[in-house]
Amino acid sequence: MGLQPLEFSDCYLDSPWFRERVRAHEAELEKTNKFIKELLKDGKNLIAATKNLSAAQRKFAHSLRDFKFEFIGDAETDDERYIDASLHEFSNFLKNLEEQREILALSVTETLIKPLERFRKEQLGAVKEEKKKFDKETEKNYSLLEKHLNLSAKKKELQLQEADNQVEQNRKHFYELSLEYVCKLQEIQERKKFECVEPVLSFFQGLFTFYHQGYELAKDFNHYKMNLQINIQNTRNRFEGTRSEVEELMNKIRRNPQEHKRANHFTMEGYLYVQEKRSAPFGSNWVKHYCTYRKETKKFSMIPFEHKSGGKVGDEELFILTYCTKRNTDTIDRRFCFDLEASDRPGVPVTMQAFSEEDRKQWMEALDGKEAVSVIFLIFIYSAQLDKIGFTIIKKCISAVETRGINDQGLYRVVGVSSKVQRLLSLLMDAKTCNEVDLENSVDWEVKTITSAMKQYLRSLPEPLMTYELHGEFIVPAKSGSPESRVNAVHFLVHKLPEKNKEMLEILVKHLANVSKHAKRNLMTVANLGVVFGPTLMRPQEETVAAIMDLKFQNIVVEILIENHEKIFKTLPDATFPEPISMSVSPPNAPPRQSRRQGQRTKRPLAVYNLCLELDDADSHSSPREDTPTGSMDSLSSQSPTLAFPSSPPGLLDGNHLIMDSGDLASWTTNLAGQSRPSMVSWMNAPSANPAATNTAPSAFFFPNPASGSDRAVESVAHRKARAVYPCEAEHSSELSFQTGAIFEDVQFSREPGWLEGTLNGKRGLIPQNYVQFL
Repeated sequence: MGLQPLEFSDCYLDSPWFRERVRAHEAELEKTNKFIKELLKDGKNLIAATKNLSAAQRKFAHSLRDFKFEFIGDAETDDERYIDASLHEFSNFLKNLEEQREILALSVTETLIKPLERFRKEQLGAVKEEKKKFDKETEKNYSLLEKHLNLSAKKKELQLQEADNQVEQNRKHFYELSLEYVCKLQEIQERKKFECVEPVLSFFQGLFTFYHQGYELAKDFNHYKMNLQINIQNTRNRFEGTRSEVEELMNKIRRNPQEHKRANHFTMEGYLYVQEKRSAPFGSNWVKHYCTYRKETKKFSMIPFEHKSGGKVGDEELFILTYCTKRNTDTIDRRFCFDLEASDRPGVPVTMQAFSEEDRKQWMEALDGKEAVSVIFLIFIYSAQLDKIGFTIIKKCISAVETRGINDQGLYRVVGVSSKVQRLLSLLMDAKTCNEVDLENSVDWEVKTITSAMKQYLRSLPEPLMTYELHGEFIVPAKSGSPESRVNAVHFLVHKLPEKNKEMLEILVKHLANVSKHAKRNLMTVANLGVVFGPTLMRPQEETVAAIMDLKFQNIVVEILIENHEKIFKTLPDATFPEPISMSVSPPNAPPRQSRRQGQRTKRPLAVYNLCLELDDADSHSSPREDTPTGSMDSLSSQSPTLAFPSSPPGLLDGNHLIMDSGDLASWTTNLAGQSRPSMVSWMNAPSANPAATNTAPSAFFFPNPASGSDRAVESVAHRKARAVYPCEAEHSSELSFQTGAIFEDVQFSREPGWLEGTLNGKRGLIPQNYVQFL
């Protein structure tokens, strides 16, 4: 279990548990601050002295290995798992450097030191200042409140009103500051995942460039680096979407906190002052308690809590409530009081004081006293429905988009003008004008207006297309398990949807799959579409910070729907729900296992084609270079060096993007498989073109992981024969041992990146992809 989300509604309750969660977030940020400070120190030592480089690298690696990012919520996405594991991976790579190396170029300062210093100063420093304000305002608020509650009820009404107004203004200021602080705490927890890791990633790119002897390490690292860049970009994009949702929720709660109380098992909860009677002549003492009450069981609990000391000042007291009676000011020298009687102490009432008259009324209502509070909730439901008009709207919009704008860059990301969108939506939702609207041929309606109108219609449904009832069930498989188990679970759940919902979802997902096929022109990959349509197709019934943190898993569910739409909508699922998914299952796309053989590098060579690197102009058939759009999931680091490859793959969009259809990829990978090492690595000026001279297998190429839905891209070269070009000794029972020249039958691509599956002498097992050549 990671850090618990900080709910904005808890800012108004300010419970002991809320304070404990705040302290946990603060402690995590302090760990991050210390980690960055240590990392900066180590990085500067690494640049400053060649003679101390080896020692500095070991210390640097140690710092990376020991730190772990905490996450908010009860599960991580695959991207977050890899980002969390990335520091440990970086540490492993550094340990392979044993000799002194030349001093790093001054550019390392720009790619590593300055971004981390800026993050520590601007982000973590800002949180520290907010904490000081928060602590100071906490003490001021409760001190003023205590002083105010000690005012005699016999004072003039005007004086009492002035005092009430002063306390209320101070309380509002405290709540405002508390909301801002909670928002900042959670934002920085999410932001650090990419703002801390990305500079380290850039540092490693520079490291490989400047160290000739690091070539072999760089080759092993490229595949992981490419995946990690996508992980970081995915996390960054999800962060942007999550941040806007969190800010919107915070503003809603700020405007009307009473309407956004979280649903929980307590009928009422909050702070009350409890009168503790004494036998001494000094009268009684009033102690602040955090009280909770459950109406169905009549259990009332009190925890003495002092904000100045920041902790409990006594044990919890629990009793069964018998009755509640309002106290008038003529019977006690304090306002807002009421009496409770416990079943085990008949005739001995406990006097309590609320913070205000409104607060007392709410307690009296919850405790079945004489006062009552009526809260009226006004709910506005848009008129969108899953009826004949609704299906017509979606089909008209999809037809227009596929006819006019399927190749538009940023399709569905670029939003239309709000007034035009509302006007189009009103025309489409009117049965009299719907059929008259011509979206395919009219120049009055831009594509971005049409796409925005379609998204607005889906968001305006009384409940999301994938329903409130199944929301939690859809989220569960996205949080863990193998790719196959996730698809099976989503497949099963889709067929539990109401028929109209399923029919509408099928129409939409089929269209999104078509959009993703044109990604090399519109830049809308499956991951990008998941970010756009996750909140549109799925949303929780209760709007909380914890629910917003699950946005990233909603995106994953939509990605699964798009990538597997043929199976999900065209076939029936198993009759029973898939087995529960274990949280301990290893995530997909895990790095290959390590080799322990003497005389070779720690890791076997990977099949790598580095999508992060720009291709030489002479070999590229791409259009002129364009800036990578912010929304693209495949946007890559600008520090990548320029490399020339022997032949350009088909479908290049620009220097930062490689997007192919299945036929192009299959033919290109087949052609590359037979190329020798010199042509593949000439750009690195390798000391020897002879693979045996460096005791390693040849460099090869990158195949998309079949587990990520690209089986069709390579099916044309599956089930072929292959010849071993280098010997290999198995390190695991699932691997094959073989000598040079061995012939493998029925060769297929494995779900593990960099590995094949084949049959040798009747035994089937895994084969390192770079060790063989297709026949």
